Amino acid sequence: MICEHFLAERCRSCDQIALPYGEQIAQKNKRLRELLADFSIEQWLPFVTSEQFGFRNKAKMVVMGSAHAPILGLVGPHGDEVSLEDCPLYSPSMTQCLLALTKYIQKAGIPPYNVRKKKGELKYLLLTESRSNGQIMLRFVLRSEQVLDRIIAIIPELQNAFPNVVAISANIQPVHMAILEGEQEIYLTEQTSITQTLNGIPLSIRAKSFFQTNPDLAGILYEQVAHWAAELGARSIWDLFCGVGGLGLHCLRDGVNLLGIEIEPNAIESAQASARAIGRSEQVQFAAFDASSLAKESNELPDLVIVNPPRRGIGAELCQMFNTSSVKHLIYSSCNALTLQADLKRLDNYRICRVQGFDFFPNTRHFEVLVMLERLTA
Repeated sequence: MICEHFLAERCRSCDQIALPYGEQIAQKNKRLRELLADFSIEQWLPFVTSEQFGFRNKAKMVVMGSAHAPILGLVGPHGDEVSLEDCPLYSPSMTQCLLALTKYIQKAGIPPYNVRKKKGELKYLLLTESRSNGQIMLRFVLRSEQVLDRIIAIIPELQNAFPNVVAISANIQPVHMAILEGEQEIYLTEQTSITQTLNGIPLSIRAKSFFQTNPDLAGILYEQVAHWAAELGARSIWDLFCGVGGLGLHCLRDGVNLLGIEIEPNAIESAQASARAIGRSEQVQFAAFDASSLAKESNELPDLVIVNPPRRGIGAELCQMFNTSSVKHLIYSSCNALTLQADLKRLDNYRICRVQGFDFFPNTRHFEVLVMLERLTA
């Protein structure tokens, strides 16, 4: 299968889609090994593959065109407005919803935001689907609250046609910049989250909560981390940049205590709800602050630290803290092998026990990497 948008040169987001999937994996594996060629690595585990299409649980659509003819998609490589409601990366139910949303926007008369003229209201539509129960969360990113009543007016009809769209909100992003969302979130339905269950653990996804866009592979990666943590016998665990808590919660068992740190309060609320749902709330503590500040504040350190940072990596300060600490093991989940490479060079008091690649982003050059590190003995 080759995407028609790619063939017509309307969208180049999946820049590797023309390569046979086996070749894509071979190139990513080769790239990862090249980046880590200067390190002594005890064990390379097989690259974990994904479905090529229909794997994404999240759609981020730029809203363009006009109120009577809205377009959901992106600005193409030639500056044209490209409709991507039928992008093959999404599930059939997400596609059906996206195709219908243009009609509801048109019916409500909601003007898309025009970047060049700095006029209009609707900037983005953000759609997130739970693959475990089919629930969908829909967010309208607006310039102001001016058209809020129009959105509220179409919700009953929208939910009648799509009862799986259970959580709807409006995000207010007033700044004339390419920023996806603003600080203010206005919930328009009683339900404010959806639940994605991975390996029997219900994870609550709310507006602004980070969650992996490939839930099938996320489940495999989380299981791998839990297996490594159990194998190491860790009794106290930190989960830094924890998002909705998926990695740390997978590692809980009797006698294990967990501290999860994430800067986004919505994600922390989700993690706390999940801990209660699995009956482990007494073993966990989740807190909302910048994990980088731990380098200046921490005294008591755990047996194991799990880190899953954004693309910038964990940075020099945290690396220095771990490098000079008593933390015996680190598990590093990275979405950017370049910053991973830089951080591993800083962590030179650790040896690399295992490395495994995960193809979270088929048809692109991007991939996830999981690394286990152990402190060197003196």
